[in-house]
Order: sequence, then structure tokens, then C-alpha cells
Amino acid sequence: MPLKIIFPIVIVAISIAAAVWMFIQKDPPQTIDRKPPTMFVDVMRVKAATEKITVTAQGSVTARTQTTLISEVSGLITEVSPAFVAGGFFSKGDVLVRIDDRNYRAEVKRAQASVRAAETNVTRETGLADYAREDWERAQSVLRSSKAATDLALRKPQQAEALASLEFAKADLEKRQGDLDRTVIKAPYDGMVREKRADIGQFVNSGSPLAVTFSVEVAEIRLPLPDSQLPYLNLNEVELVQGLGPRVELSANIGGQLNTWQGRIIRTEGVFDERSRVLYIVAQIDDPYNRYSQKWEHSLRMGTFVEAAIEGKRLDNVIRLPRQALRRDNKIWTVDDNDTLRPVTVVVARADEQSVLVQSGLKSGQLICLTVPQNPLPGTAVRYQESREKTQGVDFGND
Repeated sequence: MPLKIIFPIVIVAISIAAAVWMFIQKDPPQTIDRKPPTMFVDVMRVKAATEKITVTAQGSVTARTQTTLISEVSGLITEVSPAFVAGGFFSKGDVLVRIDDRNYRAEVKRAQASVRAAETNVTRETGLADYAREDWERAQSVLRSSKAATDLALRKPQQAEALASLEFAKADLEKRQGDLDRTVIKAPYDGMVREKRADIGQFVNSGSPLAVTFSVEVAEIRLPLPDSQLPYLNLNEVELVQGLGPRVELSANIGGQLNTWQGRIIRTEGVFDERSRVLYIVAQIDDPYNRYSQKWEHSLRMGTFVEAAIEGKRLDNVIRLPRQALRRDNKIWTVDDNDTLRPVTVVVARADEQSVLVQSGLKSGQLICLTVPQNPLPGTAVRYQESREKTQGVDFGND
């Protein structure tokens, strides 16, 4: 065989032998078992308890009683009270406005004179009727007649007319006296002037508005509630009438300071609003302007916009969790005994912006993951630090 053919074959054989020898001499790769990474999460150990529901709402403070004072007589305003100004306080029975009463006093005197004249006429007709009866009796004894006397002969119609005239005069006097009394306009309750519409020196007619006032004894707040919140409140009509409705805490930020007032729900308006589909319940607070008890640090003025926290029913054996712990489809991620994540489906009794109340699906002492990573997988190993987070609520005290 020629050398030019043998030489390439020898080179290829030597290369193959070298490659086989190098493959045999190579050490096998080392394998390292790596544990999956563990994530650090915050957890919370849950505990079942009895929770008192608090239902929140918002509304504006309004007066329970508001009145437009109307003049019932015509005349010139001659005097007004110092409290007869916008924002002025007054007490029940205080004189707010006086109207010129000279004409009305004269009318009363004329009516009194008419009454005296009518009384004199009644006396005269009574005397004449007595004389007529005596004359008739004498005539009967002389004529020996048994014929009965007529009413006209005994002057009974004249006597009845005199009595009617007296009643008319007395009624007219009563009306004139009433008109005179109405020249003095008194406060119907303890209240405040919201708006003054007349002042001293002004002539007013009967029916002219003088002022708009409201009572300061109590204030009311209309609170809209959707039907989903109503099952959590005790709105028994009998208890509402007796003043035993749910307690409510009102709060408002005034001048950068949070102020609170305590009241009660006193009634519902009975029908749902057709547009908003809410039921208005009415809270009442006594002495909003601190006129009697001085129990509030600040007055609760009419028109103030307030937040209301209404005392609701109690739920037994529920677990309160922060709102962020609840995931989609009512899932809660828990940490099991092997320190791995496990999803649990729960039944939520109530949820709001801050917290959720879990009715079933969890047990006391169970660890709940508060900082769940995105797209978690069941069985993911975690390290954790137990959180002491608590959900705040309104404390209504002991019953």
C-alpha cells in the first residue's frame, strides 16, 4: 500500500486513541445539593374572640326643631332683644320682639266697653222678663184663665238676644286681648337665632317673617346606611322609642384637633331612598352647645360634618385580621408546622377597609402570613417574625 494512503490512516488512528485516553482520564463532575431559598415574612398568630361590630357613616348636624317666627299682627317694631341677632342665644319665654301696641290697647278698651254694655242689656232684659212674668200671673188670677203665657209675652226672645250679644262681646274682647298679647313675641324654646329678617323701626304685616330660630336642647344627624350594613345594627323600634338605641360616637376635626361627642340612634326614617338605595337613621346628641351640662370640650355646631361610629352587634368566636391578609377568592396564606406556605379558604363574616372578621376556616393559634410574596406557591419555605399588629376599633365601654 502506498505511503500516502497509510500515513493519513495512522494519523486518524492516533487521534482517536488520544481522544479515548483523555476521555478515560477525565474526573466525573461533582453534584451539590442546594436547598431552595427561604423568604422572610411577617406572620401573626390568630386568636378567636367575641368582637363588637362598629358601623361607620357620615352626616351633617341639624336642628331637631327649627322655626320661622311669624308676626301675627301688623305694626311697627318698637323693641328687640339683645339676643335677637344671628347667633344669639335665648331661653324659653324670653321677649324677642315688641310691636307697637297702642291701637291694640284701644281695641281692647272698646271691646271691654262693649262687654259692659252687653252685661247691662242682659240685666235690663232679665228684669223686664221678671216684670212680664209677674204681670201675666196677676192677669191670670183676675181673669181666672188657664191659658199659658207665650215666650214673647214673657220676653224670652229679647232675653236670649241680650245673652247672645254678651257672648259676642266677650268673644270680641278675647280676640282683641289676643291681638294685644301677640304684639309681644316670646321665645318658644331654648334656642339660637339662625337668621334675622326684621329689626327695630320696621313696619311688619300679619304673616311677615321675623327670624329663623332653632332649638339648642338636642341636635340630630341623618346617617345614610346601605342595606348590607343593617344586619349588624340593633334597630328594634321599641328600644329606639325608649331611648335604648345603639350608641354612636361622633367625631370631627376642628382647627386641627379631633373632637368627639356621644349620642344614640333614636329612629330610622322607615323607607329606603329611591335614588341612593340607602336607609337614613337618625342619631341624637343632647346639649350640643354646652348650655346646660358643660360635658363637651367643644360645642357641636349646626352644619358640622361629622364621622359616626355606630355600636353594632356582637359576633362570637370570630378572628379579626388586617385587611391585607385576605387574598382573592377569600384565601388566607398560613404558615404550617414545617414553616411553609399553605393557602386556606375562609368564610368572612364582615370586612371593611381596615380589617376582616373570619367566621370559619382558621383556628386559634394558627400563624397567618401578612407579607405574602407575589405569585406564591404552596409549600414555599419561609422564615418569619411574629407581628403584634392589632386592628383598632371604637371603644363604647361596658354595657
